[in-house]
Amino acid sequence: MNPAPPSESARPYHHGDLRRAILGAALDVIATEGPAALSLRDLARRAGVSHAAPAHHFKDRTGLLTAIAAEGYALLAAALDAADDLRDAGVRYVRFAREHPAHFQVMFSPELLRGNDLELTAARTLAGERLRAAVSAVPAEGRGDDARLAGVAAWSLAHGFATLLLSHNLDGPVGDQDPDEVFHALTGMLFRPRQP
Repeated sequence: MNPAPPSESARPYHHGDLRRAILGAALDVIATEGPAALSLRDLARRAGVSHAAPAHHFKDRTGLLTAIAAEGYALLAAALDAADDLRDAGVRYVRFAREHPAHFQVMFSPELLRGNDLELTAARTLAGERLRAAVSAVPAEGRGDDARLAGVAAWSLAHGFATLLLSHNLDGPVGDQDPDEVFHALTGMLFRPRQP
């Protein structure tokens, strides 16, 4: 005879690393079903803890999504920090989106986030600084006189390509080609010295 599963009140609060377990489960749900499918109660069940336990770490669903976005921006900043130049930064941006699609989806959905969260603000600022540094390193003749607009152009290209890739809108044009190589080739069409 199998024993009955523990009741909700009998489930333990303590967990080896509950925060990480909840974040991991949330990322899985977002990747397969989208952020609208997130429920702290469901995530607690998946982690095998009481339904109230996740609230101790994230307060609410918005807090959880904000933590995911902050983690995503920190990962993106680290990826961009390792870039050799602007083209490499773009490739790393696209690679980040492919490797962390749930983070990527949440990071750019401000309506889901607590915008004044300090961890989120700091991580977002750091990622932005890394992108601006990569753009600023390009000589003016290769990016134009307005570095800020060049940054918008670079971000738009990388973000747009990543978004189209993740939504399978580039399956035909990219096919079996390596998306990193395709994006690298695309960037060669922009940000090059102007001809006299």
